[in-house]
Amino acid sequence: MIMDMRYTPITVLALAALAIAAPAFAQDNYPNRPVRLVVGFGAGGPTDIPARHIAEKLGTLLGQRLIVENKTGAAGMLATRDVLAQPAEGYNLLLCTHFESINTVLYKHPGFKLTDLAPISLIAKYYYGLAVANAVPADSFEQLVQYAKSHPGEISYGTIGAGSAQEIMARQLEKLAGISMNRIPFRSGTQVMPDLIAGRLSLYLSPTIGIVPQYQDKQLKILATTSPSRLKGLENVPTLKEKGTDYVRYGFLGICAAKGTPQPILDLLNRHIVSIVASPDYRDLIEKGGSLPESATIQEFGLQQE
Repeated sequence: MIMDMRYTPITVLALAALAIAAPAFAQDNYPNRPVRLVVGFGAGGPTDIPARHIAEKLGTLLGQRLIVENKTGAAGMLATRDVLAQPAEGYNLLLCTHFESINTVLYKHPGFKLTDLAPISLIAKYYYGLAVANAVPADSFEQLVQYAKSHPGEISYGTIGAGSAQEIMARQLEKLAGISMNRIPFRSGTQVMPDLIAGRLSLYLSPTIGIVPQYQDKQLKILATTSPSRLKGLENVPTLKEKGTDYVRYGFLGICAAKGTPQPILDLLNRHIVSIVASPDYRDLIEKGGSLPESATIQEFGLQQE
């Protein structure tokens, strides 16, 4: 009888030890190849700008390239599905927002649950600005409402997907102000800007970071914000609350991974991201856009997403 030496007791024990050690070895060497950060909205937009800054700094801290990939469509759901379809090894990260919560409520079959995501950290909290084309003859929120009422159906607003925060807020604003507007869909916020600046679109509710540069260049007007008080960098812009419309709304940006990503990797990423958010250059970038740099522990961010 010939014994197959591949399966001696010593060999079996050695293989078992290697199998147990493999995950820990992989985590200790993370990352040993480039990491993706998938953004569900267009390049150059209010989610993309912070994402690219975080990616550049995080890549340096990790000692690996961190590639930002814009995967637009379906109000960010394509990006979420993309990340969740990859192995949960920390090499595919998501720029996650409050859109994930909205999408799981709005759509019967979004393709994921919130519990499929592993929160890592917040990176910003932001409010929205009521951006209006210069062509619209209104220099205040009151004048806009008056014009919309006297010209029914003439004011148009941009959205970036059915059920997007922009559409929900525009519809709520219609109801609160007693006006009616036309909905114009766009694929991304960056596609909205040329039409708004040219006057082909009347109004867009945008995260302030996405409209402050154009406002400063006098390419559009910001008539009000959804913040509880006036924002840094937009001290001359009143809030809707000041205008007698009790309407305070905010969104958030964060970094997530897929559920099942090893905890040591999540902890490592959290430590690095928290340090980036606290850095003066990141804070300056975010605050100039009227947003708030904000990080969180993994547990805190998990509660924020619920």
